[in-house]
Amino acid sequence: MRINLSTQVARPYLEVKAGFTEDLFRSLNPPFPPVKLLRFDGSSKGDLVSLELKFIFFKQTWTSEIVADQTDEREFFFIDAGRKLPFFLRRWRHKHRVVNQGEKHSLIVDEIDYTAPNALLGLLLYPVLYLQFALRKPIYKRYFARKKKE
Repeated sequence: MRINLSTQVARPYLEVKAGFTEDLFRSLNPPFPPVKLLRFDGSSKGDLVSLELKFIFFKQTWTSEIVADQTDEREFFFIDAGRKLPFFLRRWRHKHRVVNQGEKHSLIVDEIDYTAPNALLGLLLYPVLYLQFALRKPIYKRYFARKKKE
């Protein structure tokens, strides 16, 4: 299954790149399930990010590795791939893109590709994951507007 969402922010793309920090990551946590950050190395190839998802009666660990990153005059991107996934996912690949849109704007693009243990679960997960990533749009806008003032 694939999810693609884009958000325009009023910051140059290299400043947005610099803003992909642990602080932003914590700001992006969804309301449910509660998430505990276990490890955040960054967004460069070889870095790891590990989370603990706290469901009502159980916990699940989610660890992703940054498997690629690149910066050129058009965009910055990095890709995280699931290494240890919660039971409801079999494969996870998330490409984070920050596209240069001139001196004052950037486009943040989340390209998610995932597989669940079966097709029905994959379909049921789609609206949940879509909503969780759609909730990032206002957070990105506020976060990078705040960075402008700092």
